[in-house]
Amino acid sequence: MHPFSKIEKKWLKRWEKSRVYEPDRRKAKKPFYNLMMFPYPSAEGLHVGNAYAFVGSDVYGRFKRLQGYDVFEPIGLDGFGIHSENYAIKKGVHPMKQAKISEKNFYRQLQMIGNGFAWNERLETYDPEYYKWTQWLFVQMWKHGLAYRKKQSVNWCPSCKTVLADEQVIAGKCERCGTPVVRKELEQWFFKITKYADKLLKDLDGIDWSEKVKTAQRNWIGKSSGALIAFKIRGHLQTVEVFTTRPDTIFGATYLVLAPEHGIVEALKADAENLKEIDKYIITAANKSEGERIAEKKAKTGVELKGIKAINPANGQEIPVYAADYVVSSYGTGAIMAVPAHDERDFEFAKKFHLPIKQVVAKEKSEKPAVSPEAYGGEGYLVNSGKFNGLKSEEAKGDIVDYVGGKRVDTYKLRDWLISRQRYWGPPIPMVYCERCAEERRGENKEMPGWYAVPEKDLPVKLPMVEDFRPTGTGQSPLAAVKSFYETKCPGCGAKARRETDVSDTFLDSAWYYLRYPSVGLESGKKFPWDKIITAKWLPVDMYIGGAEHAVLHLLYTRFVAMALKDWKLIGFAEPFKVFRAHGLLLKEGAKMSKSKGNVVNPDEYISKYGTDAVRMYLMFLAPLEQGGDWYDSGIMGVVRFLGRAWEVGQKKPIGQKSVSPWMHAHIKKITMDISALHYNTAISELMVILNRLEKEGAGQKDFQSFLIMLSPFAPFLAEELWEAQGGKFSVHRTAWPKFNPDLAEPEEIEVIVQVNGKVRGRIKAKTGLSKSEAQKLALELEAVKKQVKSGTLKQVIYIQDKVVNIVL
Repeated sequence: MHPFSKIEKKWLKRWEKSRVYEPDRRKAKKPFYNLMMFPYPSAEGLHVGNAYAFVGSDVYGRFKRLQGYDVFEPIGLDGFGIHSENYAIKKGVHPMKQAKISEKNFYRQLQMIGNGFAWNERLETYDPEYYKWTQWLFVQMWKHGLAYRKKQSVNWCPSCKTVLADEQVIAGKCERCGTPVVRKELEQWFFKITKYADKLLKDLDGIDWSEKVKTAQRNWIGKSSGALIAFKIRGHLQTVEVFTTRPDTIFGATYLVLAPEHGIVEALKADAENLKEIDKYIITAANKSEGERIAEKKAKTGVELKGIKAINPANGQEIPVYAADYVVSSYGTGAIMAVPAHDERDFEFAKKFHLPIKQVVAKEKSEKPAVSPEAYGGEGYLVNSGKFNGLKSEEAKGDIVDYVGGKRVDTYKLRDWLISRQRYWGPPIPMVYCERCAEERRGENKEMPGWYAVPEKDLPVKLPMVEDFRPTGTGQSPLAAVKSFYETKCPGCGAKARRETDVSDTFLDSAWYYLRYPSVGLESGKKFPWDKIITAKWLPVDMYIGGAEHAVLHLLYTRFVAMALKDWKLIGFAEPFKVFRAHGLLLKEGAKMSKSKGNVVNPDEYISKYGTDAVRMYLMFLAPLEQGGDWYDSGIMGVVRFLGRAWEVGQKKPIGQKSVSPWMHAHIKKITMDISALHYNTAISELMVILNRLEKEGAGQKDFQSFLIMLSPFAPFLAEELWEAQGGKFSVHRTAWPKFNPDLAEPEEIEVIVQVNGKVRGRIKAKTGLSKSEAQKLALELEAVKKQVKSGTLKQVIYIQDKVVNIVL
């Protein structure tokens, strides 16, 4: 085994001193911004899953540097938020103190994994010099009409004691702690992300992102094209407006359903015959999360507003009105026309409450109307639909909308971004409320009298050091009890006023961090969040690698913020990341890693035992980066042995060479293509093939140098040490990636021995890299093999790569 510990210390110091990974931000000729998703400093430090993501991103950055790009690969900590605060509470340490402890440990581990970070530009979200600009961003949202405050039923986690955005509720539970989420009426701050719904959706078609992330965003934005149709209420001036994507089925609407929280329920219930029953149901529904209410397999519940009738505008028939929790106010209008014959949820509800089921769409034109045992949601021909009978349902939609006086519209499932958090550890929301101005209807927004943004010259609004930082559970932040914090003067009239005491969602911190990195430490970065010239040079980010779990959180919010900034002419691009790739999940012997299972792998242990290069290479050898991999403790030994053999070859004097051997060109091409596609595992396999040949035939100087350059993204320490030992100019990480000649890069022809039950029956010629399935196919085409197979049953095929294929009968 090579002396990895000594080598690692040596090169870490040398790289830092010579600024190998620090590009000249102003003079760079070929800027390439390589970024991994913002890490939060988890309590226990870096685990091997983090290392998998960071190393995967770093390999690509090192590859691009060797291709001649000025690579900028910054690092920082997303340290505000509930995760960090909960750990501080658990440890009995103040979050401000714990942040510094976690920071020191996390940065130590990040240095250990050998990534080519630009350490001089690091940032932490809890640094006032950073969150000053997070607050500035909030102020810009306010000034441009994208921030507002209103009372609304919101998701509340009883354990975390704070509100959650819709995106943070998974199957009715808090995504952080798994506690069932309840609904709570609170005054909250929101960002109007819905204003950008259509652009967020359309622009997905033009960006080079992992398809599963784009699909997740499309589904979350949830565009539906349909119509708004008004239903009159008998004896009332009010009408109920419903949104439907199937106006062609309106003749089959046999009842109306309102979300229990819909304002019109409150208006109509006084005239209903069962007021107490309705009130009881409304309270029950209010205690359920939205996810719980709309779950597909959930038993349908509801209550009729007895005595209240709606009028179907298509046929004039009176139909009953229900409040039911499977309809939610956040989608469409919060009211639906129920067509049980053609909607599964309406069908289930109608069956339970014995409501009419009227077929209005037949699959075939000749089909006679009948009550089906299940809902039919497809297209067909209209029946029981007055003058529209016989028409194709899809073609009749527009005419029916006009017939009932409806309006064609698009709606979205996407809801505005709930930005308030009733916690301590976050950037205070930079807003001030003045009662005097509110009474006099004055303020910066006529729809929200009394509210003012903190003047930009007074930012940051610093988070005070307070003893009692624990969440209160009252719907207010702990800062609401700190008089010295919330008491202030009105920016408008100068009277006594009150600061907003909620803090902003941690996802706002990470929605713009990529913009800040290139300007960290610059004088211009003290006067504005980013240097505009530097930003135009380096952004948008060239390659972004991170987890797919943030598809509708961080990745969607970041796109929204960039679009807003572009509209305000503060940046020159609307999409923050040119390319995004989602890395796969790292397992431990087939199981997901978790503290409860006790199977979390700490990289420190393996780094100290086998070295950083071995851990890096093993992680990248497991599978293609986007697929994920399965960590087995014993598996690392193969990589350890490989690195040991490379070290031994490097101790010998190489054979003189003017240029690389012809056989190297195919390997260079393969490794270049594999790294470009993030197929690091097959690139490493190719390096192993090269080493085998160098050991057998003797290492030519040019061949071994090319080998070291291609090894360096995976094993940066060993490659640097051997490069120096071979007389290479410092640094291997600043040299040029080897080029291949396309004419010489075609795979070599090989001869594979074909056996049947261990006896040689022939030979086949093919190119190197022949797969098992291809080898089997070619072998079975040989006449000598065909005769043998006819007389027996094929049991097994044993294949030794590019050497032997054995047909076992």
